[in-house]
Amino acid sequence: MSKPLFSIVIPVYFNEPNIPYLIPCLESLQEKLSDYNIEFIFVDDGSGDQSFNLLLKAKEKNKNIKIIKLSKNFGSNIASQAGIRHANGDCIGILAADLQDAPELFVEMLQKWKEGYKIVMAVRQDREEPWHQKLISNSTYYLMRKIAFSDYPKKGYDLVLFDKQVANELRQFSGRNTYLPFLIFSLGHKRFQIQYIRKKREHGTSQWTFSKKIKSFIDSIVNFSYVPLRLISLIGFCVAVISFTYGILVLVAYFMGRVPVEGFTTIIVVVTFLLGLIIIMLGIIGEYLWRTLDEARQAPLYIIDEIFE
Repeated sequence: MSKPLFSIVIPVYFNEPNIPYLIPCLESLQEKLSDYNIEFIFVDDGSGDQSFNLLLKAKEKNKNIKIIKLSKNFGSNIASQAGIRHANGDCIGILAADLQDAPELFVEMLQKWKEGYKIVMAVRQDREEPWHQKLISNSTYYLMRKIAFSDYPKKGYDLVLFDKQVANELRQFSGRNTYLPFLIFSLGHKRFQIQYIRKKREHGTSQWTFSKKIKSFIDSIVNFSYVPLRLISLIGFCVAVISFTYGILVLVAYFMGRVPVEGFTTIIVVVTFLLGLIIIMLGIIGEYLWRTLDEARQAPLYIIDEIFE
């Protein structure tokens, strides 16, 4: 009986300081998983450092390494999707290259996969990171639990393993403005959660900037929830009722001769408030429209420069 193939997808972006430590960890994992054939799929997401050259050197020593070099930086979510589309495994794992998520967790995750779970998530019990990073991340997951997935892990997950059936389903999605963990979670299936503490980053600097986090948050809300649009409708209805009621009161006061001359400040406050509200609403609608346009263009999700198998 042949061994099952386990594919590990690793998006790489400016990870030159991490790769010398990552490769030995993966080789150690390979020894522990002797019951599996393993392929390591590194996706170079337009790195501007020596990450790609280090991967080429590692490939010379390990035939199980496959390298996909993208033509530019498309983002870690799209890089992961590129890796998934080129993975041949019976199950597939996604691992960050910064070693904040220990590769050894795959040992327990594979055991749960063998027990029949289609999706196995390594859920953060805590994270060794500054308080402001924890606050941003936890706030994002809290809001997503409220407006999209009520049973989503409270502190999120990145390290995940899933069956080839799930991989085939993910390959059918072409959305470029999406957050992969939310997409995987939205598929349903039988899931299992493994608790762990996420380590702090020991080498290099994270490229996951604040602006990228904001974009990811907006993408997630727009892609997985209609709550913002429903909120706009609700606010619009409430404002319309208040305005209609106020209009009637003013009209009645006019016929009764009780309309005062004063009120300039009130008018200015009301007008500026409503204009601000309208602009915010248009901005929310614009976020949905832009993503609709972006998908309608049917541009390639990513462009591959070279593949080294």
